Amino acid sequence: MGSLGYQEIIIIFVLALIIFGPRKLPELGKTIGKGLAEFKKASNELKQTWEDEVKLDKEKEALSDIVKESTIQPSEILNDSSSSAESKDTQ
Repeated sequence: MGSLGYQEIIIIFVLALIIFGPRKLPELGKTIGKGLAEFKKASNELKQTWEDEVKLDKEKEALSDIVKESTIQPSEILNDSSSSAESKDTQ
């Protein structure tokens, strides 16, 4: 399915002219143009929302990794306190 050539465009234009008439054709074109503009705007908004959500998910993952790395485990507290007590005993 390729792009339309000149012959196809002329046939479509002639059919539209016969079906809708010369008075309705500009109005129809205007309506189609507005519809396409709204569709493009909606698709751009959807794309932006999707990109924002993906970015937010990545930031949440990075933040959770940082939190996991920075949390102190109870065993680490016990090891630190016992090693500091041993160093005080040796002095």
